[in-house]
Amino acid sequence: MVFSRAIKIAPSILSADFADFGREIQAIEAQGADWVHVDVMDGHFVPNLTFGPPAVAAFRKHVKTVMDVHLMIAPVDPYIEAFAEAGADIITAHVEAGPHIHRTLQAIRATGKKAGVALNPGTPAEAVAHVLDLTDLICVMTVNPGFGGQKFIDMTAKIRTLRSMIGDRPVHIEIDGGVTTETAPLVARAGADVLVAGSAVFKGGSVANPAPYGANIRAIRDAAALATNARLA
Repeated sequence: MVFSRAIKIAPSILSADFADFGREIQAIEAQGADWVHVDVMDGHFVPNLTFGPPAVAAFRKHVKTVMDVHLMIAPVDPYIEAFAEAGADIITAHVEAGPHIHRTLQAIRATGKKAGVALNPGTPAEAVAHVLDLTDLICVMTVNPGFGGQKFIDMTAKIRTLRSMIGDRPVHIEIDGGVTTETAPLVARAGADVLVAGSAVFKGGSVANPAPYGANIRAIRDAAALATNARLA
């Protein structure tokens, strides 16, 4: 993975057809997805239950871009190696999921994977101030984690703070929750470069009719890129 701050769209397969994940992944990548986002939930840390390492390993066979695995589980440390072996390129853990985020990030990096850290809406940017040099990605939750399709929570002030804290470090700022063509410019202007979108990407399309996926991806990317160019001008 070559680091770039260009806008990247990471469709969340939580909004895909659960009976056809392989072809759904192929379809979104063919339609322009930069990354594939996999939401892992345990029914404990968040009120939903999704995928384990065997499912992630099955997805890996179809992912040609970057598989971005977001662990919304607690405890998280005992499962890092299993998700690394399943083929994750990036493994993201929540600050709130355990007592020692520094050790968690070390454990992720020890597997050879990129390390991400996620912040829930109520968690301040300062929670990652002392782990930035162990971090490849900061995921800013713009909904309370657990379910897709929730209303966007404005975290632009937090994003701006993180962007300032990161400085010239090669750290991505990822936004997860409620990303649409309306909210993408807000977060991109504040400094985000990876946008996770579920229903906003998959709406109106299917494996049999994937063109809407591409139109949705391009619309979100264009809206975000326009705001980014305005910020840099």
